[in-house]
Amino acid sequence: MADVETRDTPAVEDLGQALNALLLTYLGRAREALADVPGGPRGFQVLQLSQEQACTNQAGMAAALRLDRTVMTYLVDDLEKAGLIERQPDPADRRARRVVITAAGAKALRSAQVAIRDVERETVGALDDAEAAQLRALLTKAAHGLDHDTSACDAAASSQPTC
Repeated sequence: MADVETRDTPAVEDLGQALNALLLTYLGRAREALADVPGGPRGFQVLQLSQEQACTNQAGMAAALRLDRTVMTYLVDDLEKAGLIERQPDPADRRARRVVITAAGAKALRSAQVAIRDVERETVGALDDAEAAQLRALLTKAAHGLDHDTSACDAAASSQPTC
């Protein structure tokens, strides 16, 4: 592990400050790395959800990403104009539209995932590989332990369609 005391930045002892410093650094680098993806980090998240097919409904995606539905509409519009996703009729509900990743979107997502892995490595560069893996595991565990509605996508998908 790199010696934090030798860095130009002061040591951070407060969890909130440490998380904020990491988040701000990560987001700045992620925006730069994802400049070619419409919507930047948010567009990247939509592409990931589309690829995973975790949420196929636009309202469900908005709920899962905690985005306002209007913001989500503009984001999906931009990704669709770029040819990265398509809106397709949902065979289970003809009133709804599914958000489906295209071949170009899958290719862009693969490139973006490589870029994000680089951003993650740079952001936690003071840690060795084992420490970085441990940090990721602990943050994931903590995030899963939050009182979030993990079925946000399903709940939104079952409500009135907005796609």
